[in-house]
Amino acid sequence: MNIIFVFVLLLILGIALILYMAKEAFLNHVVHHEMTFEDFPESFGAVSIFFISDIHKRLISDDIINSVKGKTDIVIIGGDLTEKKVPFPRVKKNLEKLKQVGPVYFVWGNNDYETDFRKLDAILLDYGIKVLDNTSAIFESKNGDKLSLLGVDELGQGRDRLDLALLDAENNSFKILASHYPDITDKILPEHNIRLVLSGHTHGGQIHILGYSPFEKGKVEKLDNTTILISNGYGTTGVPLRLGAPAQCHLITIKKGS
Repeated sequence: MNIIFVFVLLLILGIALILYMAKEAFLNHVVHHEMTFEDFPESFGAVSIFFISDIHKRLISDDIINSVKGKTDIVIIGGDLTEKKVPFPRVKKNLEKLKQVGPVYFVWGNNDYETDFRKLDAILLDYGIKVLDNTSAIFESKNGDKLSLLGVDELGQGRDRLDLALLDAENNSFKILASHYPDITDKILPEHNIRLVLSGHTHGGQIHILGYSPFEKGKVEKLDNTTILISNGYGTTGVPLRLGAPAQCHLITIKKGS
């Protein structure tokens, strides 16, 4: 009887854990960040970025879109918009949703190249999505101050060329870099003056067992050469479960301050 009781208890606990992990995997949570930089051009006021990475198989919730609509200046997809076997109509639906929020910018992730990436590139073009593949987009305030949004191509396959993105940026501008891989920070020098990096890829470890995972949970960290935001990401890869690294996306407000 005791063995049966223990078995049933363990079964119940196992089912409860799986349900909890599924809940963490399919959360629709927007993390709000307010970041201040002493050298951010005051003439821009405050700039708001909606950052979402690692969407993979998920369809973005309307709750997410409605919560950031009207509050966002630009949208950045931090790679892994899709993966192998995800139908392109779902990708298109996600792009349609994100375009409701604001102008959309995209950097390639490793899983994006598992698909027919030439077709994906054509879809991005058709939808008016700006692909930052070792290039930059430059914004100018009414006072003539510049903000450069840089993006690098997939780092894991050696497609990234930070040097080209920097050449495409305005030298005397506030620089933000989007890279699917957070390891891009190893290539950033202080003289590059990249003030913020937005990245994903790690899924925050996705599943932490007894607090351990190959990757740390998503975070914002001040480094010697820049500040980096690493997202847990919105979707999952492999099993559709999370533990200790819940699904997330981000609304980042940047303004001048100490």
